[in-house]
Amino acid sequence: MEGGAHGFDGSAFRECFSLSWRNPYVLRLAFSAGIGGLLFGYDTGVISGALLYIRDDFRSVDKNTWLQEMIVSMAVAGAIIGAAVGGWANDRFGRRTSILVADLLFFAGAVVMASATGPVQLVVGRVFVGLGVGMASMTAPLYISEASPARIRGALVSTNGFLITGGQFLSYLINLAFTKAPGTWRWMLGVAGLPAVFQFVLMLFLPESPRWLYRKGKVEEAEAILRKIYMAEEEVTREMQELKESVEAEARERGSSERVSLTALVKTPTVRRALVAGVGLQVFQQLVGINTVMYYSPSIVQLAGFASNQTALALSLVTSGLNALGSIVSIYFIDRTGRRKLLVISLVGVIASLALLSAVFHETTTHSPAVGSAETRHFDGSLTCPDYRTSSSGWDCTRCLKASSTECGFCASGAGSKLLPGACLLSNATVRDACHGEGRLWYTRGCPSRYGWLAMVGLALYIAFFSPGMGTVPWIVNSEIYPLRHRGVCGGVAATANWVSNLVVAQSFLTLTEAIGPAWTFLIFGCLSVAALAFVLVCVPETKGLPIEEVEKMLEKRDLRLKFWAPRGRASKNDGL
Repeated sequence: MEGGAHGFDGSAFRECFSLSWRNPYVLRLAFSAGIGGLLFGYDTGVISGALLYIRDDFRSVDKNTWLQEMIVSMAVAGAIIGAAVGGWANDRFGRRTSILVADLLFFAGAVVMASATGPVQLVVGRVFVGLGVGMASMTAPLYISEASPARIRGALVSTNGFLITGGQFLSYLINLAFTKAPGTWRWMLGVAGLPAVFQFVLMLFLPESPRWLYRKGKVEEAEAILRKIYMAEEEVTREMQELKESVEAEARERGSSERVSLTALVKTPTVRRALVAGVGLQVFQQLVGINTVMYYSPSIVQLAGFASNQTALALSLVTSGLNALGSIVSIYFIDRTGRRKLLVISLVGVIASLALLSAVFHETTTHSPAVGSAETRHFDGSLTCPDYRTSSSGWDCTRCLKASSTECGFCASGAGSKLLPGACLLSNATVRDACHGEGRLWYTRGCPSRYGWLAMVGLALYIAFFSPGMGTVPWIVNSEIYPLRHRGVCGGVAATANWVSNLVVAQSFLTLTEAIGPAWTFLIFGCLSVAALAFVLVCVPETKGLPIEEVEKMLEKRDLRLKFWAPRGRASKNDGL
């Protein structure tokens, strides 16, 4: 087997943490590699808050939705390349070397972004960061998985998921901390260079993956590391024997362990079935809309009716905090409940949450405060929105913000309730300051609403359900489901699919909300979540507690089994779907 000991005694969660005094070496490997997850989370989360202040500093960005999406999504584009190259680099140069390269990319990206003099340099820096994120996204869980006993493999890989969400939460805290500092977004983006340096130093003193070493013929080095990971001699002996059998089987099958054709892999039933499950999970993880929340959370909060940047960032801490908490829940349940059950529970909750968000935003946009002629005349006539001057009949806040000829904003009523008729004015810094000068709220991306708090409930529920299941399980399944000899290549394919889907979502969300509104946008994500649930029920096997060789045998003779709630035998050959 390639995943550690066969037995599973008690809770993997408790056993994982008992390692801190029984065998801290395993946790040292897991958390050192997991810093890549922290960087992954930080660099994908920090842009959501930094973008609010980048728009203020660069007028060309504030006026251009496509450019905003570009700044966000270029990290995703870089991650696509990083994940694709990472699969090859993992097999050729090793897991440890790939993590070191990712750290260099993270550091370079942070420096370039912090010193940016315009949007072009920001985009370049985001590409560097994305390359690092793409490599770390597949390498960190792979390294952890290959250095973990089977009985706690899921829990330890989940620590990487926790560090990803912890990094996202940290990014919101850092964003909030620097809102009053000179340079705001420069500090937000530049801080990411520090953990990259820290991990680089740590990894210099840690070993390569024992499975990769064995595959490269460095048997003695692999055995020495396994003796540090396993405390029982019989476990080390069994691990070495099964690694030997795996490599010999590969040699018989291919004649050369170094040449792996993706086309040939797809023609192999076992690998094809694993790729369908692994790639499908990674694609659906993005298509259910998670990174609309993580990349644009403050913008969504503003769409729900909260005007200020500081308020939007503070409320976004709720969603990022729940995301990190959900990762802890995943660590506890992943090896107790199973991967598939956790996915189903997660998706049912996601579907319900997206339905709530769609309904709330429908009410918000169709019942926004009216534009009052008296309120608008209260300001200098030259400040009135030109489209409103032309035809002032039946205008409300939503129509004001969608004015076609010139960008306009809504100055809420100063009569004690922001839901009363307000003024539709030109959107610029002078008008914004005039509105704020009278103690009023200024809206450019969303309208005042009595349902804003309900939108926050919907976002919180979405994250609470997504994080323990769809947030971590796809990465865990992809670290378990592929044969050792193909794990780097297949993991790279799956990670690349994840980032391509991520790019589609990141580059289209703001455009969609402008074109069809947030209500229809969240409804589309809800429909995609229903499709994801059907996919999990049909295509994803349960890998809970199984050595990786037995996962491979299960995929060779896989049954279509929709009844997944009944207890299963540990290593039944028919323990498929």
